[in-house]
Amino acid sequence: MLVLRLLNVVAPAYFLCISLVTFVLQIFVFIPSMFRDPSTTPLLSPALLHGALFLFLSANALGNYVLVIQSSPKDLGKDLNLGKGAEVADWLDGSRSPGSALPSTHFCRLCARVTQRHDHHCFFTGNCIGSKNMRNFIMFCLYTSLACLDSLVAGMAYISATLSMSFADPLAFLTLLPHSISQFFSGDLLSSEMFVILMLYLWLGIGLACAGFCCHQMLLILRGQTRYQVRKGMVVRTRPWRENLQEVFGKKWLLGLLIPVLNVESNYRRQKEK
Repeated sequence: MLVLRLLNVVAPAYFLCISLVTFVLQIFVFIPSMFRDPSTTPLLSPALLHGALFLFLSANALGNYVLVIQSSPKDLGKDLNLGKGAEVADWLDGSRSPGSALPSTHFCRLCARVTQRHDHHCFFTGNCIGSKNMRNFIMFCLYTSLACLDSLVAGMAYISATLSMSFADPLAFLTLLPHSISQFFSGDLLSSEMFVILMLYLWLGIGLACAGFCCHQMLLILRGQTRYQVRKGMVVRTRPWRENLQEVFGKKWLLGLLIPVLNVESNYRRQKEK
């Protein structure tokens, strides 16, 4: 438990550090290197478009990250009748008090609260993911993966121009790291260039992980399930996939794709609670 609590503090700091490094490299290294002659740069140059795209992706990723933390799932432990002699810390699912427990509720020992439609505890946000912040969490994963992909492409273009190498061969990226390490220790590669190369692989790993997690989460949403329900083997009531999507994203889902906004409960959820 002590290790998990330490990870719950270190992981958000690690994510914010990676985000800051990515922002500095993009704004002060990659984008300026795209301007050949600033005096003759057209208004809609590729460099300006890339900068605008990166700022859009970063703002959505960071905005949804803040909203995931801000819109914490409500603690239902005080409102639930857990039964005589039962403690919240001992109540892990609805099997202890089936007459009063809400479906798919779970007590998180790290957050010390009972959350409705508990999915999992995210260490990178230091918060539980439930019915209130699921939409923002999906958008956070989506835009983080896109921002990492954008940084990966910009970083490869920068390394290609700096080291005069081509990535036309698919194996060039796979062999880039071992060749760079040997050149770095032989003194033929600068520390700044080696740092950018290491960031390329870090962006690739984070981008693929976030994209895979986002796709898996969307599949569970379409089925009307949560990760906690799948892990516990709980049987859920079959519903149309459109209702499952509407329950998470609401009717104004398009607005949430463009800008980070708080999750607004859908009419379906309100009727269910009534």
